[in-house]
Amino acid sequence: MEKKLFDERKEEVINACEKLYERLDFKDINIKLIGEQISVGRTSIYNYFQTKEEIFLALLEREYLKWNEDLSTILEKNKKLSKENFIDKTTDSLLKRRTLLKLISMNMFEIEANSRIESITNYKLAFKESISLLEQSLCKFFNIKDNEAEEITFTILPFLVGIYPYTSLTDKMKEATHKAKLEYKFYTDKELIKMGLEKILGGVK
Repeated sequence: MEKKLFDERKEEVINACEKLYERLDFKDINIKLIGEQISVGRTSIYNYFQTKEEIFLALLEREYLKWNEDLSTILEKNKKLSKENFIDKTTDSLLKRRTLLKLISMNMFEIEANSRIESITNYKLAFKESISLLEQSLCKFFNIKDNEAEEITFTILPFLVGIYPYTSLTDKMKEATHKAKLEYKFYTDKELIKMGLEKILGGVK
């Protein structure tokens, strides 16, 4: 199959998966359902992916690559940034990646456990680039050493895993919170990301 056509059809499968994930739970999505959304049918999916988890992993890889484009723009288009401006730009870049935030918090274990090593490696390469771009930005804009940038980056990344679950409570969860009389502050994605980055970068000048 011609590479361009191969890539287009592979992208069509990923797009169909993403659309379904906007309205269905991970457990309710399968290859048969994805196949019903594409032009070439279910069996052709196996030309590109062996499992539904590999499709989700490709979606996550794509999300990281898109985020990397934004991180590269922040790094390359700005000679200087204040802490506040860096936080604002990084927050804005993450607000466009809600699918990424949802996947890393909800389904990562299953996705990696049921994907081939080649697929996982491709995803890890995109993730590695995100780490590198964050570390480079921290060193450039705050004049800190590599080891400190690494520590900050590996504080930011685990923090991101908690964004989606905290800001996406269902009505049932909210009702239970109310009945438990739990004092729970409901933050938007933007509020929570900014607040977290401000705390993590609090000691950086």
